[in-house]
Amino acid sequence: MDSSDSSYYSRQQLDELFLQMIAFFSGDPKRIQHFMKVHSFARIIGTKEGLDETSLFILEAAAYTHDIGIRPAEEKYGRCDGKLQEQEGPIVAQRMLSDVGIENYLIDRICYLIGHHHTYDNIEGLDYQILVEADFLVNLYEDDINRHGIEQAYQQIFRTQTGKEIFNQMYTDER
Repeated sequence: MDSSDSSYYSRQQLDELFLQMIAFFSGDPKRIQHFMKVHSFARIIGTKEGLDETSLFILEAAAYTHDIGIRPAEEKYGRCDGKLQEQEGPIVAQRMLSDVGIENYLIDRICYLIGHHHTYDNIEGLDYQILVEADFLVNLYEDDINRHGIEQAYQQIFRTQTGKEIFNQMYTDER
């Protein structure tokens, strides 16, 4: 396999993006662990739900970079709520995505996902749906959400069969 093979080239870009994001969140292992977990869930859900190669690439890149707006939001505003992440993230991500050689038409969609990953109404596109589900799978655990909140998230957020299956295996008491 050589670099002219698109899947090889894309994997190399994703690997470089992964390393760039580790450097971006240097000294913050919790945030590094978070995007790694979101990426893992997004990749498996996207694969099982049958995303095409380009959509899966977009999803994986967005999963790595979805919280990139946290640091600039904290620096500018002293806080990093979801809306500020959505506002600040695409600007920083665009540069990083471009630096690893991702094409502009892909960057546009990745930045759209980053700029909307905390907006849960009017989710358009399977990549968007999966990113939100993957982020919820991780956040429900990391934020120690109570049983009511977990059930509410399931009803309001989860739409993919794979996301629902993973959710149920993680968050139900049935064995």
